[in-house]
Amino acid sequence: MVTRKADPWAGVVSATAAGERLVFVPSRVREFAVALGASVLVPLWIAAPLLLPTLVVAALTESGLVWAIVWVGLGLTVLAVIGLALALLLTMSTTMVRWIEFRPQGDTEQLVIASFLRSTTVAAADLQRVVVVERLRLGQRKSLNVVLHTRGGTVECEPGFQAPVSKVAAQALLDWLTSQLAPTQVAVEYRREVDRNFLCPDQWWTQADLAALWHVPIGAVDELAVRHGVRSYRYTPRGAATDSAGRTMTVYDPARAHEVAEELLEEHTMGPEAGGTEETPHL
Repeated sequence: MVTRKADPWAGVVSATAAGERLVFVPSRVREFAVALGASVLVPLWIAAPLLLPTLVVAALTESGLVWAIVWVGLGLTVLAVIGLALALLLTMSTTMVRWIEFRPQGDTEQLVIASFLRSTTVAAADLQRVVVVERLRLGQRKSLNVVLHTRGGTVECEPGFQAPVSKVAAQALLDWLTSQLAPTQVAVEYRREVDRNFLCPDQWWTQADLAALWHVPIGAVDELAVRHGVRSYRYTPRGAATDSAGRTMTVYDPARAHEVAEELLEEHTMGPEAGGTEETPHL
């Protein structure tokens, strides 16, 4: 039985009578449902640790004052849910882009930008450049946005919850946008933003973590980190602060460590092609 490969552009690009449409929010209903769910769960998650113990105390003591505190807390939580829901819905309705349509097909002269409530038409002549922004953290994509720079301002198109466009390869999206805007000669650019903010030392990596990532012995980690410019931090864990031995440990910046892992992998892959023998990464 032959298995067909899934179309990577399914749900991303659709053809209409007027042109080609790039979809960022496949379903308004689902997007509103996610926003409403978040507006309910977040206040409850914050209020629950305070309300539950107070409720238990009120039930055991039958104190009118404690019950009053419980009801006030519940009222404030409800108000927070309503306020957050309205804020999220208002923000989505006014700023979130559902889709962009390039008209006419094959010879773009204008772009129709559809938000949740209305659509705006932008002439291709007013479009200055388009930027595909890919944000990464430890090599994993966190977001893929399309930013339109026009004479009237900037429009940022962010994929909705589990939108298919967020899974498309950045280069493929860049090529598609370039082909759509080729007649207009508008520059289509790619920008990569790497999140390097890791809480030190809690989120930094140990020697064992780096040894597993780089596929080298633990004893080789420190020398390899120094050679490749990986920042390190030496400290005494709280649990060992009172230890007479004064045990300390060294942790390393995970952002740079991940980049070094990619560099070592490239060296290891290219080694046999250059006529060398396959071996562990050079220290």
